[in-house]
This record gives sequence, structure tokens and C-alpha cells, in this order.
Amino acid sequence: MDDAAPVILTARALLLDMDGTLVNSDAAVERVWRGWAAEQGMDPGEVLKVVHGRQGYATMAILLPDRPMAENYADNRRLLAQETADTAGIVPIPGAAAFLAALEGAPHALVTSADAALATARMTAAGLRIPQICITAESVSASKPDPEGFLKGAAELGVDPADCVVLEDSEAGVAAGKAAGMRVLGVGARAGAFAPTGVVDTLEGLRVSVLPDGTIQLRLP
Repeated sequence: MDDAAPVILTARALLLDMDGTLVNSDAAVERVWRGWAAEQGMDPGEVLKVVHGRQGYATMAILLPDRPMAENYADNRRLLAQETADTAGIVPIPGAAAFLAALEGAPHALVTSADAALATARMTAAGLRIPQICITAESVSASKPDPEGFLKGAAELGVDPADCVVLEDSEAGVAAGKAAGMRVLGVGARAGAFAPTGVVDTLEGLRVSVLPDGTIQLRLP
């Protein structure tokens, strides 16, 4: 019997999350957020369940719903500075460098909940090329799972949202991609729990082809 036909996604543009998708920053994220949880007298495990994919102030608003937002924004700035300075253990997701190399010349953008300084620090620490178009925390008024970042990325690239594929690892990110009307390729086990269009363990084995008409073809392993 023949093997099952491979899963192939096609798009005019790709919108790429950073943490957990291109860069493994889990160790640094956990160090900083465990410290914050201790300050608040909270269970670090419960904090880490909701931290991925969101801007810090949005995570804090979920965990401390009665806390003034001004305090969340202040803590968010402090934690961003800590995260930017803490690059120990930052490594690329397997296959990320080759994946980005295959996308050179094709429409793609980074869409991350990190601010520009943190995005630069982590991509640099992981030895990865930073896409020319970056939608960071400064670019949006609302955090994922709001679709604003992905919609801005598509607009910057001049591509209809329906013609974009998002690569994401978190619940908030997958939800944001879906809310933007885009297909979502989940990266890693965390993403697979949230019903993305397709899922890969890492970027290794994900074959990227750019067709003569500019269509990007993703062949899942």
C-alpha cells in the first residue's frame, strides 16, 4: 500500500512567531516569570501555564484581574528588561536557520509579543536572521490572542489574510492566527493541543519551496 499523501500548505506569505517557534527561550522565560511569581506569592506552575504567547501585562491581567493595569504595565517593562538581559540557554528551534534561509526573497514577517529589543536579543543569541519586517509589542495596541499583530503583518506584506499561513507554538498565538482568518501551522507539542491547521514537532524536515509564481509551499514531514 502506498504511503499517505504528504500534507502540503500553500501561502502567499508566512507570519512567524518567535518564542517557541523559531527560538527556544523557555529557560529564560521560566527564570524571569518564576521570580515574578515569587514576588506575588503565586504558584509558578500556574503562572507558567498562561505566560506563553502573550505580552507580559496581558498575562498579569489574567492572573491578577483586580490589579490596576498601571502596575501591570510597570512590571511588564521591568520584566522585559530582565528578559532582554538574560540570554543564557537561548537556542534556535531545530531547523530554524535552514527554514529562514529557504524563505529569503519570499514574503514573510516576524510577529512576536516581544518588544524590538527583546526580539533582537533573542534572535541574535540564537544565531538567526531577523526578518526585514517585524511586528513587535510596540507595533500593536492589543496582545495575542487579539489578531492585530498578524493582520498588521499581512498588511505590511500586502497580502490578503486568507493567503497567509501563521507559524505558532502557543494557545494565544494559534487563537490569534485563527481570529485573523489565517491558517496556522503549529510548532511543537504545546501548539498541537489547540487544533491548528497542521502541526510539526520542530522546523526540521519542514520543506519550503518558493514556486515561480511566488507561492510558498510548505511540505510537512
